[in-house]
Amino acid sequence: MSRPLLEVIALGPADARRAADGGADRIELVSDMDAAGLTPDPATVEAVRAAVDIPVRVMLRDRDGFAPRDLAALRGTAKAVRGAGATEFVLGFLTPAGGVDLPAVQELLDVLDGAPWTFHRAIDHAADRTAAWDVLRDLPGLDCVLTAGCPSGVTDGLPVLAAEAASGIPVLAGGGLRPPHLTPLREAGVTAFHTGGAVRPEGRWDRPVDPDLVASWRAALS
Repeated sequence: MSRPLLEVIALGPADARRAADGGADRIELVSDMDAAGLTPDPATVEAVRAAVDIPVRVMLRDRDGFAPRDLAALRGTAKAVRGAGATEFVLGFLTPAGGVDLPAVQELLDVLDGAPWTFHRAIDHAADRTAAWDVLRDLPGLDCVLTAGCPSGVTDGLPVLAAEAASGIPVLAGGGLRPPHLTPLREAGVTAFHTGGAVRPEGRWDRPVDPDLVASWRAALS
């Protein structure tokens, strides 16, 4: 098996450095985890890009939930963080009926201009998961989908993740991911993993990323 990708959530440059020191392959950069991760300000993006040499994916999200608060303003934010050095992104929106909000996604993709991006855990709340995948699979720049397999987390979503990975879907497994999940997911063909609270002391977002915890995940995956 090739080396799996380990993505770690960071809230700023100190987190990003600690994650990289522990062996993370990529950063997901967000702000405000009380809202499950919103777009960081451009200054933070610039500082993180200066702090680490590994790829950084910047969240494009302006409210908790899976619909944008102000899509025009979010387009402006996307342009601002691109100007601050962002080259990879995370986004994803659903309609009130639970389908992929393709017009909203495309509004931001026009700004990203082919940059690589992740569709985040909105997929786990879609009304029809298969239909959502059908919409996503041909979008430009999309190279993975962050998913736990179901809304409640990886423990309950393991069978779904395994089936999707086996079918060739580019799964980025995350959402309550824990070390016991790694072996069955790897055996199913999952090659990318995402963690945040699990690499912080006591799982607390007010504590910094612990490079030793990151290193333990890196070792478990490798």
